[in-house]
Amino acid sequence: MRTLFMQAPSFDGFDGGAGSRYQAKREIKSFWYPTWLAQPAALVENSKLVDAPPHKQTLNDVLPMAKDHDLLVLHTSVPSFASDVKTIEAMKAVNPNLKAGLIGAKVAVDAEGSMLKAPAVDFVARNEFDFTIKEVADGVSWSDIKGLSYRNSQGVIVHNDERAILEDMDSLPFVTPVYKRDLVMENYFIGYLKHPYISIYTGRGCKSRCTFCLWPQTVGGHRYRTRSVGHVIEEIKWAMKAFPQTKEFFFDDDTFTDDLPRAEAIAKELGKLGVTWSCNAKANVPRETLKKLKDGGLRLLLVGYESGNQQILHNIKKGMRVEVAEKFTKDCHELGIAIHGTFILGLPGETKETIQETIRWAAKINPHTIQVSLAAPYPGTFLYNQATQNGWLDAENAELVDDHGIQIAPLHYPHLSHDEIFTSVETFYKSFYFRAGKIGSIVGEMVMSPDMMKRRLREGVEFFDFLRERKKAAA
Repeated sequence: MRTLFMQAPSFDGFDGGAGSRYQAKREIKSFWYPTWLAQPAALVENSKLVDAPPHKQTLNDVLPMAKDHDLLVLHTSVPSFASDVKTIEAMKAVNPNLKAGLIGAKVAVDAEGSMLKAPAVDFVARNEFDFTIKEVADGVSWSDIKGLSYRNSQGVIVHNDERAILEDMDSLPFVTPVYKRDLVMENYFIGYLKHPYISIYTGRGCKSRCTFCLWPQTVGGHRYRTRSVGHVIEEIKWAMKAFPQTKEFFFDDDTFTDDLPRAEAIAKELGKLGVTWSCNAKANVPRETLKKLKDGGLRLLLVGYESGNQQILHNIKKGMRVEVAEKFTKDCHELGIAIHGTFILGLPGETKETIQETIRWAAKINPHTIQVSLAAPYPGTFLYNQATQNGWLDAENAELVDDHGIQIAPLHYPHLSHDEIFTSVETFYKSFYFRAGKIGSIVGEMVMSPDMMKRRLREGVEFFDFLRERKKAAA
């Protein structure tokens, strides 16, 4: 079947792609690669991938494509679900014979509910959906496809047996040829990564049990299944030739450092290629491993600290001690490894006092840059179940973003309101960045590089625009 994979138009600046940990409009313009869409696209011959938001494509831009395809596959999320369904309806109006399906965590955990709310959707591929979608595109009878939920000829929703989790990760083709064929890499920005960058997965799943984290609890699982070192290096070599302008590679595995010997082996090979790279890491990597990764070209680690309060870390099953995170951060500073630290406000156990404690702790450990998010209870996560059972989440806030795609504070507690959690984000950012030492380091960075000067000035404008939009939303 002529297959169109799509990240549909939605909110302006909305980053809802599968690489995005938080499906929302960020404080500065940020777009992750739609890797979870690119993977099945790489399996389906003569397919096409459209990633509308970063390419500024509107519904009118993508509608004509309906005539040229037999099958439409959209990645959806909780915030974008309603607009994604409208896109399917509009595409089917252009081509009534078009078959349309959804993938993503939203439909993986609620296939029945999602299809009941969206009569225009013919099927959803649950959980790990790569080969499920390939079989649909190959014309296999839907009744024979594991992992598929679909409407039969009588309009009844049928749920087939689960598909076995993928063990041979090397059986998946490279995604970078799909990037090359269908995407403009310069349209992908991440504030803490060099531009232009490329991100790929070298494995799926995460050993940690963080109660809020979406992907391991819905699609990836809690066992780290990895591609072989050789398979990863071959894709990097291919991408280096195909994208000579690449400044940095990012490994978007939930926790690339879950397998330290493998991480060291990949770093050793990357060092031979002279590649600059970054990855997601937990704040417990030993110094000796950090040094090997740095020697192999590691520039930056994206680290989910979440909170500076030990009890909150226990509450969310982070499996991390504050003092271990402090030593790890100190080691990174001394070895010259940059850190982009991520924090979450509004997690279970949060109080006005713990918010201030985390703000002070962030300044103390002083990562290079930070990202402050609001606790988002996505369906399918432990946090979602916990929040609904305890009355911390109400229907009015269940969409997780406002009408412009900006994160709201969906959770509230008897001692801490939505508004108090929401406004603490701006307080956190200002407290961290408006310090003499931090301002000095940013200015020094800008003075040393004209490109960095332009970039930081643009990001500054975007940041203050973002704060203004948040204030409007709060009003």
